[in-house]
Amino acid sequence: MNDALRTALQEAGHTTESLAAQIGVDPKTTDRWLRQGRIPHPGHRATAAAVLGRSASDIWPDTSRRRIRDLVWFRPWQEMEREATELRWFESTVLPGLLQTEAYARAVLSASGRRTSDEVDQLVAARLARQVILKWENPPWLTAVVDEFALRRPVGGRDVMRDQMQALIAWCELPHVRVHVVPQAAGAYAGLDGPFVIATSRDHRTAVYLDTQLQGQVVSDPDDVAAILAAWENVRGEALSHRQSVELMRDVAASWA
Repeated sequence: MNDALRTALQEAGHTTESLAAQIGVDPKTTDRWLRQGRIPHPGHRATAAAVLGRSASDIWPDTSRRRIRDLVWFRPWQEMEREATELRWFESTVLPGLLQTEAYARAVLSASGRRTSDEVDQLVAARLARQVILKWENPPWLTAVVDEFALRRPVGGRDVMRDQMQALIAWCELPHVRVHVVPQAAGAYAGLDGPFVIATSRDHRTAVYLDTQLQGQVVSDPDDVAAILAAWENVRGEALSHRQSVELMRDVAASWA
């Protein structure tokens, strides 16, 4: 019996069957992980851990003596993301992680060349697992503003971008997902200072996530939050409407065909 996995399942309110559904494997597979102590491959370990709100090394400690820094420091923000009722997200160079395809995420996460293939596998799986919050019965409201440049940068190549644009358009069909594009003609605006995400919880607490080359930073100081909220109003004001943005996305998707 994998007691660490059993405890994680109980605390997250999951069964081996519901975990299997989230990961996309047969329930017999997850049952073997629990009752026979079998160790899943890295991608499934990372996905299962993300669904359960744990790190893979907490559940399968013998498989990774060295924790992957990218997953450890990100966990506090991931918990805030899962508790949020509203997410306001701005990206200037890439598309929001919650809306990325597997191939696009892999291209982004492997671009630096600093990560091993195993680390990239775990990070990609964790990123895709986070998308489950948008499929919940009561999902958070996601409003994303992206620079048109992010739609046109050939991340991963033409095929990857074509599939990514089609997926982005499909996300926009959900009633709780809105994507707005800042057109290239906007010129200089507050978004040039960098990307950010604003999470608002059910009890109206607000926190901000800022990304860097090393690791992200969670900000909750009232003055800092106020500054980012002002930046949000600026980037949102420069963006096209949701309908106009989707039309632009369709045009860009056609250009990648």
